[in-house]
Amino acid sequence: MFVMELAYTAPLEAVEREMAAHLAWLDTHYASGVFLASGRKVPREGGVILAAGVSREEAERIAAGDPFVLAGVCAYRITEFVATKTAPSLAAVRETLPS
Repeated sequence: MFVMELAYTAPLEAVEREMAAHLAWLDTHYASGVFLASGRKVPREGGVILAAGVSREEAERIAAGDPFVLAGVCAYRITEFVATKTAPSLAAVRETLPS
């Protein structure tokens, strides 16, 4: 599983200009089942996406296709972790530690 952390690198006005395209991009990855949750940071200096079911290379490719990245208004930090414990509603993405 991945925590995909966005950090805005441009003023909010520039971010807002790309918001509709970013939301459509999010919808595509929710529809594919990769994105589990997303939202803005507080204070509003970026966002966070939880993603599962892909390799690190695929997570990086997905992030590179974000309209925010293509417009140069954000940068990503991607952290992989093994979700060994989850809420019951996330049992489908629960993982086991490698042996």
